[in-house]
Amino acid sequence: MDEINKRQFAKDHGLTDEEYKKINYKLKREPNFTEIGVLGAMWSEHCSYKSSKIHLKKLPTEGPQVIQGPGENAGVVDIGDDDCVVFKMESHNHPSFIEPYQGAATGVGGILRDIFTMGARPVALLDSLRFGNPKLPKTKFLVEGIVSGIAGYGNCIGIPTVGGEVYFDDCYNGNPLVNVFALGIAKKDGIFKGYAEGIGNPVIYVGSKTGRDGIQGAIMASDTFTEESEQKRPAVQVGDPFTEKLLLEACLELFKTDIVVGIQDMGAAGLTSSSTEMAERAETGLEIDIDKVPRREENMNAYEILLSESQERMLIVLKKGKEDEANKIFKKWGLDFSVIGKVTNTKKLTIIENGETVCDLPIDLITSDAPMYDRPFEKPAYINELKKINLDEIPEPDDLNESLLEVLASPTIANKKWVYEQYDYMVRTNTVTGPGSDASVIRIKDTNKAVAITSNCNSRYCYLNPREGTKIAVCENARNLACSGAVPLAITDCLNFGNPEKPEIMWQLKESIEGMAEAVNALGTPVVSGNVSLYNETEGTAIFPTPTIAMVGLIKDVNKTVNQWFKDDGDVIILLGDTLNEIGGSEYLKVVHNKIDGLAPKIDLIKEKALIDTLIECANESIIKSAHDISEGGLAATISECCFNPNELKGALINSEPLKENGYRNDVLLFSESQSRAIVTTDKENIQKLKDIAAKNNLSIKLIGVVVGEKLVIENILDVSTKKAYDAWSNGFENTLFN
Repeated sequence: MDEINKRQFAKDHGLTDEEYKKINYKLKREPNFTEIGVLGAMWSEHCSYKSSKIHLKKLPTEGPQVIQGPGENAGVVDIGDDDCVVFKMESHNHPSFIEPYQGAATGVGGILRDIFTMGARPVALLDSLRFGNPKLPKTKFLVEGIVSGIAGYGNCIGIPTVGGEVYFDDCYNGNPLVNVFALGIAKKDGIFKGYAEGIGNPVIYVGSKTGRDGIQGAIMASDTFTEESEQKRPAVQVGDPFTEKLLLEACLELFKTDIVVGIQDMGAAGLTSSSTEMAERAETGLEIDIDKVPRREENMNAYEILLSESQERMLIVLKKGKEDEANKIFKKWGLDFSVIGKVTNTKKLTIIENGETVCDLPIDLITSDAPMYDRPFEKPAYINELKKINLDEIPEPDDLNESLLEVLASPTIANKKWVYEQYDYMVRTNTVTGPGSDASVIRIKDTNKAVAITSNCNSRYCYLNPREGTKIAVCENARNLACSGAVPLAITDCLNFGNPEKPEIMWQLKESIEGMAEAVNALGTPVVSGNVSLYNETEGTAIFPTPTIAMVGLIKDVNKTVNQWFKDDGDVIILLGDTLNEIGGSEYLKVVHNKIDGLAPKIDLIKEKALIDTLIECANESIIKSAHDISEGGLAATISECCFNPNELKGALINSEPLKENGYRNDVLLFSESQSRAIVTTDKENIQKLKDIAAKNNLSIKLIGVVVGEKLVIENILDVSTKKAYDAWSNGFENTLFN
């Protein structure tokens, strides 16, 4: 290739002119065809985090419970008794837009490999999905394909998808988001890491054969969408969950042998990323004979093999002389096994093809020398135009009963049974609380413990105020866990934003990360893993900033798990926390008044911590019978959802006087999304204990009603039959999307 063609080839791989000059300077020569491919993939936004790394350093990542923080395949947190949880969240947004089924399916496969490559057995999945206008045919196509892909992979491999979230907004019309979380269980002394240590140790390729699917996938995921994007189907990987199941079991069997030095999933950028990241961590080099890589297509060259993102593959470094022992395990499971190289002391990635060196790059050039940009940021003009909602300009509806039904039927709030009933969320029989409550709960076999997991992000709040919106996302997760009786431990995140080269997008990202840092510091829930997905925009239109947060909590006694549903007639309904005179960014404002203006709800981290501590203590003391946090849809939607007990619909009679003491409008009382609030129930004998705990934590508490009858009544404000409310909520998703 001549110099001009090389420069164009580098640009095609996402390398700027300045980056290409830096490579030439470092190498003291021009890179060849294969080396440009390697550097283009590893210097991509998707692999190098070159626009976000400088800000990610602000995040708290340590704590007494943290065994492994960011930098490995997944985070690891101690849950006592030598047990630990291994978890991470990843995005598969761009592939899912191009090929919904395979994009979502391989997102599941990839995140599961991140978990079991650490030595943990995966036990649960969550999915956080964002789609565009639900009335558009394209949205229906994407919903059906993506949900089918998640179900197809998760169900086949036998890992339950136990919860998640689904949001709709026009900003996702051209760019859906597919964020997938996985959790595994391991022993503290059974954690494996991605280190290529021990000079001369063999490098092993295991799993499926390599094909041409997914080549340039990491580069494609680091670019915005255009009209041509849908033609990029060859860049989407193809998954096989049955092979992944074999690979999972083979790896877990291998881990029992004490012959593994290091192991890494071949994810984004395939063999390139797994090899160079393992060598970087160990400060070693790798020599790989590319001809020994198993492949399923003919005439593949080194460039294609290195950058293929074919699924269900692992790279392993073994102790020298243990190849035959490992080979027997993988052959037993019907998987490819090949010794493709060795660990060296060169600190280089050396690739041999047909006896000749076709790639010879310093490891640090590929990894640590990747660019790190402090990109300019500027507050977007729309932020300055936002103002506090003037309620005098918004007419209060004549019929608040109908307003509640509209809110309950909106696809963001409505029952997602159409989605989760496609998932086998009970497989492996560990699911205590499945989809539908505040958090999903998984028991840990042979113990009395359980782990609670949840994911949240209200991107409308983040659009209105990225810093406060991200704090709210962190706090809502912690609130969900506390409502289930779990102590929040740590978080993982998926930071989904538009083009970081635009100062207003960079401002959103910076504000969001700083807000996250504030919240996790206040709650003591460090960030132990995560993912950044940028360039989520189509034809210049960016998504709302969407920092999806997933959080893990511990329930020491699974018998003290709490869920959101009212239990018995006569139970007392209690409001914890304060309702403020705010309605900006609410689902009510969008659904009933077609507005997303105004200010996001305020968040007071001290009050949030007080609510969380109160909920956890009440659960531990078996004082509360149900708990549900107040979020989208406000008080009215929350009480409605509490009435929708799967075993028997319940009614509620609410005294409006305690709610009206501040003189707010009725629609504000019903639909304000003020934070740091929850609805709990208890029996009369435990009211004083609950009051004492709330007082100790300086938390506002109001006795507002009783579980009774077959209607939801808020005196002089609302009067709806529970059955009518349930029908609106139960059918809203399908009626909106498919009728």
